[in-house]
Amino acid sequence: MHKIFILSAFSAFLEKADNYMLPCPFKYITGYDCPGCGFQRSFLALLKGDLYHSFYLYPATIPILITVITGLAAHFWWGPKSKNLINVLYMITASIITISYLFKIFMPHTH
Repeated sequence: MHKIFILSAFSAFLEKADNYMLPCPFKYITGYDCPGCGFQRSFLALLKGDLYHSFYLYPATIPILITVITGLAAHFWWGPKSKNLINVLYMITASIITISYLFKIFMPHTH
């Protein structure tokens, strides 16, 4: 019974979450998307189980989540020995963010 209530509450939260997304100050000031624009909508689509739409909105969402989870786990399990792994994950994720941002700027797509 409790599981149904929790799932119902989570589902209701996901349906209303669009109303509470933070605006991008960079886009507000300049009129241009920043390298992180689309992450919130992409993460929400991922929570809803829409992997394709999540990737379409912001390709770096899954690599960012993998980097954060793996980086935190490696840091707590292996400590300083995990520094190289964490740095490699950061570099891969930063490359994905940069490449997807360049595609967004030079090859804009319609929603």
